[in-house]
Amino acid sequence: MRTPGAAAFFLAAAPARVGVAMAGLGIVWLVHAETGSFAVAGLVTGLFAVAETLVGPQAARLMDRFGQPRVLAPLLCAHAGAVTALVVLALTGAPVLPLMAAGLAAGATVPQIGALSAARWSALLHGRAELAPAFALETMSNDAAFLLGPALAVLMATRLHPAAGTALAGALVVGAGLVFAALRRTAPVPAGRVVRGGTADRGPGRLWTRNFGTLLAVNVALGVFFGSMQVSVSAFAAAHHAASAAGFLYGVMSAASLLAGLVYGRCHRRTPPGHRLPLILTFLACASLLPMLADSSWQLGLALLLPGAGVAPCVIVSSTLVESVMDRPVLTQAFTWANSACAAGIAFSAAAVGRLVDGAGARTGFAVPLLALTATAALTWSSRTALTAATVSTTAATAFRPSRRHEQDTRTPER
Repeated sequence: MRTPGAAAFFLAAAPARVGVAMAGLGIVWLVHAETGSFAVAGLVTGLFAVAETLVGPQAARLMDRFGQPRVLAPLLCAHAGAVTALVVLALTGAPVLPLMAAGLAAGATVPQIGALSAARWSALLHGRAELAPAFALETMSNDAAFLLGPALAVLMATRLHPAAGTALAGALVVGAGLVFAALRRTAPVPAGRVVRGGTADRGPGRLWTRNFGTLLAVNVALGVFFGSMQVSVSAFAAAHHAASAAGFLYGVMSAASLLAGLVYGRCHRRTPPGHRLPLILTFLACASLLPMLADSSWQLGLALLLPGAGVAPCVIVSSTLVESVMDRPVLTQAFTWANSACAAGIAFSAAAVGRLVDGAGARTGFAVPLLALTATAALTWSSRTALTAATVSTTAATAFRPSRRHEQDTRTPER
């Protein structure tokens, strides 16, 4: 945080993260209150999530090409218009089709602030020891936002007005996002920037590689873990006549993740991240066995501590590897695709596990993250050499590549 410019963009991103975390539940409460239908509310919210997942990486591609400030400002203005339209349409009793279109537009224009912030940390700290603690800070900030955001959305919608949660979410994203965009000094250099002599400062870069596919699979598995646990913990609590404890139980796991992120970020590690990732995934897979053995709510609370403690380190190492193995011109896209992969895993697993626990009981829902994490751990064990080699080659290329000013000086005769 003492890195010049770091505190400014990190603090600017914090309210926007909370706004993004509020958006889904805010839309559910708004649309249901005005239409009386959870089906319509779920449809509009689902379209919001799908558009965010699919369009977000395309917006990130433009940011890599033209720079964050030039793309983010108009995107936020479009998001403000889409959220306003959604609120107005809902409050005026509009038909379902316009509500769906507004939800789609709102999701397509919401920026993935976490990915943009991670790209800025990489631009400031690439190749330095402070990068891993910076990603730990990012993970903890996201955890805190998704603890606070949904609760705030429900509070605003139930205590003030059904539209209050959605309106506040949009205001936080747009207001904080514009401040974030205005901080140009820490923004990554655009891939298409032209320097003296008319040459591009950076090449196009490769996005789709085997290593990136492995890291996307890790983020899908993490999404499956999150989505499955949300449904399974709620179903378990309801089956044991303690439905009100579901939020507390899930909060125990989140608190363990926050604490583990704090501890992990302060540790100094010599093992390369490509070798740490399969170890952490194996630990997370083994820890996911414990909830299947619980017979009461208090036992489940204890059983969720170890899986929670494995989440933050897994996210941190995954982010570190994305930063290390990907070409610089596509880094924002890579972070955004990783977020989208996690969101897709959440959406798919929540729907699948919901049907599973209805038919076979709450305990069976805990088997889904266990299977996903076990398969992904096996994949990373087989890919650890390639991931480590890519990390080493990228670091070496960065360390020994002369600067453009140095290249120019060596070619220009001294006068």
